[in-house]
Amino acid sequence: MLEASRMTPNAELEKRTENATAFQEIVAFRRSNRSFDPNIPVPESVIENGIRQAQLSPNSSNLQLWEFHWIHSPEALEKFVPLCLNQQAARTAQEMLVFVTRRDLWRKRAAWNLERVKEGIKGEPNGLQKSGLRYYGKLIPFLYAHDPLGFMALIHRLISFFMGLRKPFYRTAGVAGLRIVAHKSCALAAQTFMLSMASEGFHTCPMEGFDELRVKKVLNLPRGAEINMIVAVGRGTEKGEWGPRHRVPTEEVVFVH
Repeated sequence: MLEASRMTPNAELEKRTENATAFQEIVAFRRSNRSFDPNIPVPESVIENGIRQAQLSPNSSNLQLWEFHWIHSPEALEKFVPLCLNQQAARTAQEMLVFVTRRDLWRKRAAWNLERVKEGIKGEPNGLQKSGLRYYGKLIPFLYAHDPLGFMALIHRLISFFMGLRKPFYRTAGVAGLRIVAHKSCALAAQTFMLSMASEGFHTCPMEGFDELRVKKVLNLPRGAEINMIVAVGRGTEKGEWGPRHRVPTEEVVFVH
């Protein structure tokens, strides 16, 4: 394939148009299907590729506070059916992926990023590297540190309030805000995974109806972990599409400023 820099303007435009059309088809194909064909398995390579692509999803500060638990064996899938409240998507799923937030791993992931910054330093660190050292060595520990009595959360709010009086400032929101951040990042990974499945001709159904306590117990997850969503995967059937995909009018949700 020709590199974009070596393409003629017309060839580059055609390539962009081809990519845009392919993406539009993937987005249109991806929709929640709640009944999968039991006779069509999902190749392991498709799930593996989807997980790799999910790992490339954007996430806050590159902390990657997520885990992806692949429910693959027939025994594991059967165990998850009642945990997902016997939904049809769970009963017929050929594979499942449980997306988990791991806000409790922030120290480990911050240290990992800090090591990546240090690895790139040869001699005196440049400006970007110095920023990386400060960010992962000082700022992230300050933002994510908390205590049982909530003193750190109070300090965060006071700093946000007073600094925000003079200029735009990042408003920290304590543990609750960090939970939201982790779930946003994890949801982006889940969407990437579902689009990857759609690109391979398979359907998905993101499920929010599940018993989180029992799911965590089965997966042997620690207290700090939270279930973001469970995605069922398979080749969708016609009865699995519950009518047309309706969306409210664009003018009700899009505002140009």
